[in-house]
Amino acid sequence: MLNKYARAFFTRVLTPFAALLIRLGVSPDAVTLTGTAGVCAGALVFYPRGEFFWGTVVITLFVFSDLVDGNMARQLGRSSRWGAFLDSTLDRVADGAIFGGLTLWYAGRGDDNVLCAVTIFCLASGQVVSYTKARGESIGLPVNVNGLVERAERLVISLVACGLSGLHKFGVPHIEILLPIALWIVAVGSAVTLVQRVVTVRREAAEADAGERTVPQGGEAR
Repeated sequence: MLNKYARAFFTRVLTPFAALLIRLGVSPDAVTLTGTAGVCAGALVFYPRGEFFWGTVVITLFVFSDLVDGNMARQLGRSSRWGAFLDSTLDRVADGAIFGGLTLWYAGRGDDNVLCAVTIFCLASGQVVSYTKARGESIGLPVNVNGLVERAERLVISLVACGLSGLHKFGVPHIEILLPIALWIVAVGSAVTLVQRVVTVRREAAEADAGERTVPQGGEAR
């Protein structure tokens, strides 16, 4: 849902900014690298100290680079396999930094082993969910399923909850409970999504294997 509608909306909004960067001679790869560095800095500097509001503000400013770099590449007519690979790889780095920063908080001053474990699961399951689709496609399967919680949903749920939970330091009572709730939602949603993709790949692989067995030797299937 978010990939379909929110991405289209923000792409339109950010198109003028992308055009400005092009006129300034900035490359899409530079935007990708800068955005990832900003996300990692915001997550690993602020989150382990419990500064969830300001950390989320910094991350949000940089996370839109994921839309800007692709927009720039399309305007330049330079979409490439390398750009897609770099973008996808650094997305995993950014996700790891966000959940890694939260893990450091719960393992340290946050002092909650259960939520530390839940956050680690969010980190690991998010990486595996992405891997299942990439691996399925690499062996020639379409992997025609998105799943309950994709990367966009994981980021929005986690970052919104982090930002709002940070308002506790500004005197908003009991709002810090939103972050644990969000982490549990992401963990369960990621697990469901992982099962959905594994089941889909298993079905598509079985269909592909069955189709190959029906092809007559030296000829084509009829």
